[in-house]
Amino acid sequence: MNVAIPSVDHPVSPEGPRRPRLLVFDVNETLSDMEPIAGRFEAVGAPAHLAKAWFAGLLRDGFALTVAQENPSFAQLGAEGLRSALAGMPLNRPVEEAVDHIMAGFSRLTVHPDVPGGVRALAELGIRLVTLSNGSESVAQRLLSDAGVGDAFEDFLSVEQAGIWKPAPGAYAFALESCGVDPMDAMLVAAHAWDTDGAHRAGLAAAWINRTGGRYPEYFRPPDLEAISLLHLAEQLR
Repeated sequence: MNVAIPSVDHPVSPEGPRRPRLLVFDVNETLSDMEPIAGRFEAVGAPAHLAKAWFAGLLRDGFALTVAQENPSFAQLGAEGLRSALAGMPLNRPVEEAVDHIMAGFSRLTVHPDVPGGVRALAELGIRLVTLSNGSESVAQRLLSDAGVGDAFEDFLSVEQAGIWKPAPGAYAFALESCGVDPMDAMLVAAHAWDTDGAHRAGLAAAWINRTGGRYPEYFRPPDLEAISLLHLAEQLR
């Protein structure tokens, strides 16, 4: 496996780069396919494209409150953001019913098609797997259990337990401490560049899942690995 040596301000193994003992998975969009959320916007009379802007705003506000040393609830931020986003829209139901309908979509999401086989392939490598989500532990556990791979994960961690959102260093430190693993032995797996950058700054290696063929922003620290799927990641870690 060709993994770049961490930056000089990271803890570096004297043996050089090594295969991770622990993979820490982001959940929203990395494992879950969030496209159906757009359909929920349409179902209440709002434009489908509003879903991406709303979710980006949810993350922005969560990050802002994290900087202010708050630990906001993902569900509460999402609901309040929806009330603002849907204000003035020609909805086909009361706003609160529309908010409830959209937020309920998170409990019905499924995984990307590559996830079940990819998770199994990664588990077969003997690498420990956990989640670390800015959302709730229960949503991650339900998502992966429904996909038939919940048993491959030794724990479902979230910022609810950590007390601080990613990409703050304390969130990654919480996962490492929970698993008893040093930063140099762990790798974050995420579809978000801000997450891979945050993990790097916390001393972990990082794998960027790029299913859409997008461009990685140069202002973030680059990932150690880039993969088009979890199966592709498993191939690189063999």
